[in-house]
Amino acid sequence: MSIHISEKAAERILKGLEHEKTPDGGLRLGVRGGGCSGLNYVMEFEAEKRPGDKMFEEHGAKVFVDLKSYLYLKGVTLDWQGALMQEGFTFINPNAAKTCSCGLSFTL
Repeated sequence: MSIHISEKAAERILKGLEHEKTPDGGLRLGVRGGGCSGLNYVMEFEAEKRPGDKMFEEHGAKVFVDLKSYLYLKGVTLDWQGALMQEGFTFINPNAAKTCSCGLSFTL
């Protein structure tokens, strides 16, 4: 299973990498304990993939995931939502049994 990147999310990743002056890098996705549902999604821009990472590329954008986080992120679709009150990355996670209302934490 892979991680999918929507076209809108890819555009935002590429803009972020340009802003960070790392156009050949990618967005690191991960999972950490915490949040209102038990596990938090974490993201940061990185210049390159780390040893042991899985890398996924779609629409010209790269996503890096460490192996531990990949267990929770298999099959995720990363999307970008822009609305009047809120804008940002969203996760469509088939592994999540429950998510919080902000969409940044989940339970298996």
